[in-house]
Formats: sequence, C-alpha cells, structure tokens
Amino acid sequence: MKSPAVPALIADLAAVVVFAALGRETHEHGLDPAGVLLTAAPFLAGTMIGWLLSRAWRRPLAAWPSGVAIWLCTVVFGLLLRGATGGGLALAFQIVSLITLGVFLVGWRLATLLVIRLRRVRTLP
Repeated sequence: MKSPAVPALIADLAAVVVFAALGRETHEHGLDPAGVLLTAAPFLAGTMIGWLLSRAWRRPLAAWPSGVAIWLCTVVFGLLLRGATGGGLALAFQIVSLITLGVFLVGWRLATLLVIRLRRVRTLP
C-alpha cells in the first residue's frame, strides 16, 4: 500500500486554502487566486511547520497527535506570521481561525478514519 502522507499533506494545504477563500468571500475581498494565496500563505507556512515538528508523515491520518499538532501549529504560526507581515489579528479572527481550522484539519482525518473503520467492519467474515 502506498503511503498516505502526500495525499494527507495535499488535503491539509487544500483545507487551509479553502479556509482563506471562505474568509475572503465572507468579507467580500474576492476570490482571485493571488489574493487567496496571499491570505493563505502564513497559514500554509504554519501547516508545513506543523508537519515538520510533528513528523506527521509517520502517521498522517491520525487525528491525534498528527492532526492536532498540525492544526495548532497552523493557527499559532499562521497568526504570528500574519501579524508579522501586517495582517489583522482581531480576537474574533483568532477564534474563528482556531475553530474553523480545527474542524478542517482534524475533521477530515476523523471522517477518513471513520470510513476506514466502516469498510473494515463490512469486510469482516
């Protein structure tokens, strides 16, 4: 079986881009690709830091510890980098980032693990 690390990394990065796109659309900033990527960039960097610090490639589908570590690193480093580059850091934005990225980054892992378990149950004799 091929390693799920690359698809998991792609899913995490896609989740962060979706987060940025939803935020831009909600605040009527538009969905031009350059703008979405500029908004997502600090959080994408945070995601990569999370992957490195947690060594998520070892257990990329695990909600704990991989998913939680990636989520928290995405939020913490993303907000730090956003602030360092002049982006807004309103408390409401920090809370929305924490909750939304948690649902996205840990949520897809939980859904995937549920599907895997349900498939195993169906294939048992």
